[in-house]
Amino acid sequence: MSRTATVSRSTKETAIDVTVDLDGTGVYHVATGIGFLDHMLEQLSRHSLIDINLTAKGDLHIDGHHTTEDCGIALGEAIARALGERKGITRYGDALVPMDETLTRVALDISGRPYLVWRTSFSQPKLGELDTEMVKEFFAALAGNAGITLHIETLYGVNNHHIAESCFKGVARALRAAVAIDARKADAIPSTKGSLG
Repeated sequence: MSRTATVSRSTKETAIDVTVDLDGTGVYHVATGIGFLDHMLEQLSRHSLIDINLTAKGDLHIDGHHTTEDCGIALGEAIARALGERKGITRYGDALVPMDETLTRVALDISGRPYLVWRTSFSQPKLGELDTEMVKEFFAALAGNAGITLHIETLYGVNNHHIAESCFKGVARALRAAVAIDARKADAIPSTKGSLG
């Protein structure tokens, strides 16, 4: 069964097209108009092994808020659609990601109950053209639309680039584990309720 999905999202603020393949090899094509966001989404694809093709055109003459948040919304919707009934998935994933002086811990549950716990902070307002406050907003949108309970905590770190990148790589590694098919229960939804969503 193919675990792929395409989502097109168009508003007065943004136009986004995204395709995902949960069983990919981490191949990506990303163009959002925000260089640092592109870099982070490329990390998300590469380290999750989820193929991501995402293009966005947004009102960047205002700022990057709408584009960043809407990319999270569209990507989350695509992941949710690709998961389908969520039959056979491992469901849970976690990662502890070091990046030089930074260490970030991520845990997630593809539960159908969206929730974000965010314990990360930045000491500068921007990374390239991306407002650092938008990193949290991206993950909130992703978790909310993919139906994921997501905990992200930077245990320590100084360099803002490293902090952001360790968050994206941590989510990627946790997603990689959680969307994997458990060969022992490939025909079952991993819940005593019989459904996730």
